[in-house]
Amino acid sequence: MNPEPLEQHRERTETDVTASPYDAILVVGFGGPEGPEEVMPFLENVTRGRNIPRERLLEVAEHYHHFGGVSPINAQVRELISALRGELDRRDIRLPIYWGNRNWHPMLPQTVREMTEAGIKHGLALVLAGYSSYSSCRQYREDVERARGEVGPEAPPIDKIRVFYNHPDFIAANIDRVATALSRIPSELRNSTRIAFTAHSIPASMAATCDYQRQLEETSRLIAEGLGLGPDRWSLVYQSRSGRPQDPWLEPDILDHLDDLHRQDVRSVVIHPVGFLSDHMEILFDLDEEARVRCEQLGMTMERSATVGIHERFISMLAELIEERLDDQTTSIGRSVGRFGPNHDVCPMDCCLPPPARPGQAPMGGRPSKA
Repeated sequence: MNPEPLEQHRERTETDVTASPYDAILVVGFGGPEGPEEVMPFLENVTRGRNIPRERLLEVAEHYHHFGGVSPINAQVRELISALRGELDRRDIRLPIYWGNRNWHPMLPQTVREMTEAGIKHGLALVLAGYSSYSSCRQYREDVERARGEVGPEAPPIDKIRVFYNHPDFIAANIDRVATALSRIPSELRNSTRIAFTAHSIPASMAATCDYQRQLEETSRLIAEGLGLGPDRWSLVYQSRSGRPQDPWLEPDILDHLDDLHRQDVRSVVIHPVGFLSDHMEILFDLDEEARVRCEQLGMTMERSATVGIHERFISMLAELIEERLDDQTTSIGRSVGRFGPNHDVCPMDCCLPPPARPGQAPMGGRPSKA
């Protein structure tokens, strides 16, 4: 691994939570069904106001039923909260951790109500998304504000932790995951194996109003360079596209990319879902099912590397991001690697604006997503 020379460091001291402006952590997730009877209500929540044809919802629902109607995402968030609790305790940060989801239980309004009834005065939101886009950043802030509005004027203000796409510990955790997958490639193929970094595709109109694509490219570059791989050994591609076929979304799609690699006589590939934090439904179906079948058809050796999940460097990073804001919510410089420095703590007014709505469609984030 080749550490980036531009890493920014800051002194780490014991956090005095009694002097902190925050008295609770709110983990904000996407949510997912935990039984067959929850699949359609969950998908209806995800797509409310977007005029998604019911046929499309039934198609996505079958992906869940293929796995017993259960998304692994909620169980994975529980594991992450448990690991984070241990890391915060180790750092003597004793703030309570709450959990609320955008689309399924525990829902954000109920969680904000619980925080209010517990007397919380100022919450710090850890949104489980590492990159900036309308659906992965601004919409979550809107969800939190909407939940506060439902609870009423006594609901505590809740600030969001910065995105962390170029935090050195996030990069290190991803490097470790890819290196592990590469080690499973037969030795005679390993030096020519290509890395396909995947992320959720978004509409081109949404990508034009945010740094999502630039951030993903930077994260992928940092991981590849940390592995000693040149630009000819990796590509950033996309998966899980939805929406109307005539609307442009970020490309290339992972399946098209695999076809292209085959035409280049590439014999092995590691697929790393760099845009995702946990191995949830979109990973299980789009990569472990569809992409693996395509590789088998092409006679290509494939390994899918794990997401960061509860990797110790990732959990340590989350705790550090919390420490940043507990120490000083306005002047913390944070740590980052690469070309762009740490992302802002407070989002500008024009940050990650939603794409313009089509006629007859409510403004939205653009994806009837799986989770």
